[in-house]
Amino acid sequence: MEERRNADRLGGRRKFGVIVPSTNTIVEPEFHAMAVPGVTPHMSRIHIRDMHFPDDEGMVRLLEQIRAEIGHAVDRVMTARPDYMVMGMSAETFWDGLEGNRQFVKMIKERSDGLDVATGAEGCERALKLFGAKRIGVITPYQPIGDENVVKFFTDIGFEVAAIKGLKCPHAIAIAEVTEAELIDAIHEVNQPDVDAVVQCGTNLCMSEIADEAERWIDKPVIAINAATWWMALRDNGIEDKVQGFGTLLREY
Repeated sequence: MEERRNADRLGGRRKFGVIVPSTNTIVEPEFHAMAVPGVTPHMSRIHIRDMHFPDDEGMVRLLEQIRAEIGHAVDRVMTARPDYMVMGMSAETFWDGLEGNRQFVKMIKERSDGLDVATGAEGCERALKLFGAKRIGVITPYQPIGDENVVKFFTDIGFEVAAIKGLKCPHAIAIAEVTEAELIDAIHEVNQPDVDAVVQCGTNLCMSEIADEAERWIDKPVIAINAATWWMALRDNGIEDKVQGFGTLLREY
């Protein structure tokens, strides 16, 4: 699964089609920061017309916008002939738990002519199983309804959510504005003594580098969703390069 004939000059090993909300400003720079030679991410944006979700109803409206627009985003990026699809948005990949995730992946595969798909939810699942975690602490930018769906997903796949911190960001842009200090406080809040690992959801939260540092403070895996998604995409495609500075997952596995 390495070099191909007539390969793209820069993406000669793999080209990833990446689906992100139009409001997301973190996935693209984080994926570029975690880049490995010969693998290129190509963004296609879901048009978000109403970025506000100050309550549960707002989160549902956001999901409705994503569902209405995501197929068009897939169609656009398919014109670049990617080898693999990567979801740079996470709420929809957790929604309705395990079954909702599987149906979401099925929809993306069908729309992309059968390409395999990396989602944040499955990337976190694989990472937690790799680390042997059972009880987890979770950080999200979501309103309570989003947190409920995150808990449902992790419960469905056999993990116990011992603590969850929903930051209740009022709109999509505000997620990227959460400060380093706020994220550090959230890590400490969910890092209860019986927690085996901390998981961060919400791809517009800028936490991959902080997670790397936090693993040294708390001596536990801290799984940032963008790092887990990128790791899943690389390893699914036979790309074994290790990446420094974004957590144990990319550095050692």
